[in-house]
Amino acid sequence: MSIEYKTDLTLTVEQFIDVLSRTSLGPRRPLDDLECMAAMIGNANLVATAWDGELLVGVARCVTDFAYACYMSELAVDENYQRRGIGKELIRHARSRLGPRCRLRLLAAPDAADYYGHIGFVHSPRCWELTPGVELK
Repeated sequence: MSIEYKTDLTLTVEQFIDVLSRTSLGPRRPLDDLECMAAMIGNANLVATAWDGELLVGVARCVTDFAYACYMSELAVDENYQRRGIGKELIRHARSRLGPRCRLRLLAAPDAADYYGHIGFVHSPRCWELTPGVELK
């Protein structure tokens, strides 16, 4: 298996949906809402991808200023390709585009919570979330 990593491609919404549908993230994403999915991939300003030939097998989707903060909103690897280091390589390739002071932040999917600490992330209890429909007080 020779996986090729790229950070200079623009994914189509169909490619993005396809790879997510082959991961445990698929059920938690609005895969049937093309407008939302297109916005998710279209508005990301840093995307790292992993390819096995013509098959997209992994994606790291980020929003960043490239200097201070990077939010990785997606790290997904096709279930048939997991446990081969592809997720770590996607993170490395995304980080290679960031400045030396830039922190990488993410929210872990419940099934992946232990994974991130295992590979070197430090847990931060300072994340807050305002969900749709909730008004500020």
